[in-house]
Amino acid sequence: MSLPRTDLPPSATSTPPAALPVPQLDVSRIRAITLDLDDTLWPIWPTIARAEKVLLQWLQQHAPATAALFGDTAALRAIRDQMVGLRPDLQHDLSALRRESIRTALTQAGDDPALAEPAFDRFFAERQRVQLFDDAHDTLAFLASRYPVAAVSNGNADVHVVGIGHYFRHSLSAAVLGVAKPDARIFHAAAQALQVQPHEILHVGDDATLDARGAMEAGLQAVWINPAEHAWPYEAPPHATVGSLTALRQLLS
Repeated sequence: MSLPRTDLPPSATSTPPAALPVPQLDVSRIRAITLDLDDTLWPIWPTIARAEKVLLQWLQQHAPATAALFGDTAALRAIRDQMVGLRPDLQHDLSALRRESIRTALTQAGDDPALAEPAFDRFFAERQRVQLFDDAHDTLAFLASRYPVAAVSNGNADVHVVGIGHYFRHSLSAAVLGVAKPDARIFHAAAQALQVQPHEILHVGDDATLDARGAMEAGLQAVWINPAEHAWPYEAPPHATVGSLTALRQLLS
């Protein structure tokens, strides 16, 4: 066992500054809820992996040269990721990024780039086939019965196509607004749509930076959904942390 050092100057052995006080969730202040979608209501990567597999199968049938050049879903994902750097003007529109990455792949392989549209449509239809977490419907019903609820997402899921649109008053996306979380403007747009002040909203999401910290910096209360029990990466903590949607429901009961 190591012993405390006694040969350090007083400044090195002094008591560290006190941690910032943990903000307390004020349920009485909540007049509306905003919700992230991907990885908050359903796991996103199994969905994307399945959609990419369906896309590759479509290409094998309709654009075999592209399917041969980009022979697996990892290659298709890589060219999509490259598109972020090539087309920064599309960084807030994941559908446009995916569509243009397919067009680039078709062009490089010598296939008709016009096939990008039907290829993307096939991918996008599969992307909407999400598998909600087991407690998602119960939690959405609970929230919608008590508050107006808005979806606030950087992704391209359509809550109506997914089958949960009836729980939401509004659905705001980065693609439509031109700004993405954690930009305060997307949270303030939600407040305007819900006809409440930012401090009257509770935002719920799984991403520490985009959701919890972004919401707090925009003046909202925030609950971080953290089932993996990751360490909070910032100094000021969220108003509450829960491990599941069920725990969120219990927190607000």
